[in-house]
Amino acid sequence: MTRTERTSPLTAARELAPVLARRAPEYDEAGTFPQADFDDLRAAGLLGLMVPTRLGGAGASFADYVDVAAALATGAGATALIFNMHASVTGALAHTPDDVARAMGAPPSYFVARDRVLADAAAGALYAVAMSERGVGSRLSQVTTRYARTADGFRITGSKAFVSGAGHADAYLVAARAAEAESDGEPVVSYFLVPAGAGVTVEPTWNSLGMRATGSHDLHLDVTVPADALLGGVEGLTLLLAQVMPHWLVASYAAVYVGVARSAVDAASAHLTERGLQHLSAARARLGRADAAVAAARLVVAEAARRVDADPGAEETRRWAWRAKLLAGDTAAQVATSMLEAAGTSATRRGHALERIYRDARCGALQPPTSDVCADWLGVAALDGDPDRDTAVPRW
Repeated sequence: MTRTERTSPLTAARELAPVLARRAPEYDEAGTFPQADFDDLRAAGLLGLMVPTRLGGAGASFADYVDVAAALATGAGATALIFNMHASVTGALAHTPDDVARAMGAPPSYFVARDRVLADAAAGALYAVAMSERGVGSRLSQVTTRYARTADGFRITGSKAFVSGAGHADAYLVAARAAEAESDGEPVVSYFLVPAGAGVTVEPTWNSLGMRATGSHDLHLDVTVPADALLGGVEGLTLLLAQVMPHWLVASYAAVYVGVARSAVDAASAHLTERGLQHLSAARARLGRADAAVAAARLVVAEAARRVDADPGAEETRRWAWRAKLLAGDTAAQVATSMLEAAGTSATRRGHALERIYRDARCGALQPPTSDVCADWLGVAALDGDPDRDTAVPRW
């Protein structure tokens, strides 16, 4: 099948969802990377979702991504979460306008390197995000991974945690800080796309409550990369981009957890029907409330996505991005808990869809930025403060 003959990305995601759901128990139980799922995503062209059509991709908007990620998550939350990380890399590259990149100081070589990375994704390359660190989380200003200039590139040393898809990605988006700070003492934090291979080591540490199949192991780095591995072509853009384009660091997770929440409702409905318990009014009431909660969260995520596509840098867009993450994470946990209670003890057995979905859903509020961080950000904004700076601990 040629690229032009492929079904739309959303149709492909919806068709794949039940296939992913059938595989999910095995990958979850073993805590292993869902290789067959990504073989299917690659064949469907979904790894090129965010890539411009001129480079062989689908040219998707952020709203398109939200629809596809939510659809995939109704089948397997872990697979959708790994996909989210890949889309965060390709989407941020594809959606940063050329004039904005130039205004930030990007040299001509950046555009050549960017197009190569995106074209590789359309051809099937998988990217992962290596940003979080133990004891630091996702606060970019606090990362301890260091980089230093070499004669023809950069040497990067350090360790990362929670790297979804570790050991299976073709390259990793690594946040690292320069050995020397700015003259005002502020850290210089930059993004690098580091190819898998020598100097990049995976330590199998992932044995978690939920999202087990993401294989989010630790990553150790002692590697030298060429100059064009510096994304943007300019040092120090990382913290700026985190504030100007927060949707890939904040709201993109929301789509996944809305899909997970929907899968909890569907699994509970199937369980109750299979056991002839659909006549129980208490169970029906729980289903009704859950359905309404998921629909409400989905609308907030859709509004955030609409605003991202219309005006990604606007202050109100940023508020909607944080609202989306907060509501999606909390809704997934609350809905999955209620659906498990509605289904009863039999649904808590390992191997039951609701048991796995419940564990996956519990991770939404913990995914950075956590629900408490999101709520605090929104609270500072509601008090007319600067939520990125008017706090004791920096957001990024």
